[in-house]
Amino acid sequence: MAKKIIENKYQESTETKIDTEKRDFLFLTTGGLAIAGGALTAWSLINTMNPAKDVLALSSTEVDLTPIDEGQSLTVMWRGKPVFIKHRTQIEIQEAREVDIDSLKHKDLDESRVKNPSWLVVLGVCTHLGCVPLGQKVGDAKGDFGGWFCPCHGSHYDTSGRIRKGPAPLNLEVPPYEFVSEEIIKIG
Repeated sequence: MAKKIIENKYQESTETKIDTEKRDFLFLTTGGLAIAGGALTAWSLINTMNPAKDVLALSSTEVDLTPIDEGQSLTVMWRGKPVFIKHRTQIEIQEAREVDIDSLKHKDLDESRVKNPSWLVVLGVCTHLGCVPLGQKVGDAKGDFGGWFCPCHGSHYDTSGRIRKGPAPLNLEVPPYEFVSEEIIKIG
């Protein structure tokens, strides 16, 4: 009978040890799969918040400046907004630089608004209520200062896109841009 008790204890401890090892393996496997599944779900959720490819394509645009003669303007769209590109004449550059900074509502030097004095690049959105000012087309009213005129409420901008008269509180915004070469700029 003592032999049977020893054999039973041996069998019980062996079975318990094997069951414990199996249980530990199952817990670890289940936990690992749960963590991997959670990580994959979290990554998928975060990835859906990234902008789509069509939105990324609109984030920047390149513009060839060669067809724009001195004194002419071009309007391009960037992020759904018009961008005014003006090839300024020497007279327009001189007038923009000779303005008394103290007479401006939003004090900004012409030199800080352009990367090349011949080219002015500004968003074509009035800073009063978001209208598109006139002055890009031949025959458009250019306002009292030769730049742009917003007929909605009478804001006048000069040849540097600075507010000179009217209710607009700020100058026309200069978007982020850089010259890729002498003839091409990249907006955005």
